[in-house]
Amino acid sequence: MLSKGHAALALYAALRLRAWLTDAELDTFCADGSLLGVHPQHQLTGIDFATGSLGMGLSFAAGAALAARLQHSGRRSYALLSDAECNEGSLWETLMFAAHHRLDTLTAFVDVNRQQALGYTEDVLSTSPLIDRFASFGWDAIEVDGHDRAAMLGAAAAPRDSRPRALLCRTVFGKGVSFMEGRIAWHYLPMSDEQYQAAIAELEASECE
Repeated sequence: MLSKGHAALALYAALRLRAWLTDAELDTFCADGSLLGVHPQHQLTGIDFATGSLGMGLSFAAGAALAARLQHSGRRSYALLSDAECNEGSLWETLMFAAHHRLDTLTAFVDVNRQQALGYTEDVLSTSPLIDRFASFGWDAIEVDGHDRAAMLGAAAAPRDSRPRALLCRTVFGKGVSFMEGRIAWHYLPMSDEQYQAAIAELEASECE
C-alpha cells in the first residue's frame, strides 16, 4: 500500500520490474488518458487501492489486515507512509483501531525524511518524538536506517507480539544528489535535462565507491 501516493513513479518502476507494466505503458506517464498518473489507480495490475489523499493509506491497510483475519487468510498488510502524513488526524484514528484489534499482520514503513511540501515537518507541525507517539498508541515502533534495505527487511521480519509494527525509516531527501539533498524546493521543482544527467552521474559514481 503506497499511502504517500505522490511517490507513484517509484511504484510504477517496481511494477515494471515485476513485468506488470510494459516499457510502452511507462512511457505514457502523466499523458492524457493514461492510467499512470501522479497518484496510483486501482485499475492497474498490482494496485488494490487508489491513494493520494494523505493519511488514508494506513486506513486501507488496516482494513485489509482485519479482512484477512476474518477470512482466515495468511495475507499480510504493508503501508508506506510519509512522516508528513502524521499531521493527519485520520492516521491517528487508524493507529488506535489497529492496536485495539491487535492487527499483528500490519506493518507501516514511515519515510522520516523530515520535510513536506511547504517546509520542514518540525516547523509545519512537529510530531517529535515520532517513535514515542507510535508506541504510546499501542504499536511496536522501531527506528531504522531508511537507506539500509537489509536493516529494514530484518526489522520487518523480526519476531513480534500481538501489536502492529511501525518502522520509522530515517532518510535524507534527495540522498546521493548533492544539489538535491535535504532541499525543500525539490519537492516540486522539475529537473532540466542537464540536472538529470548530473544527478545520474553522481548516483552512478556513488555506486562504484
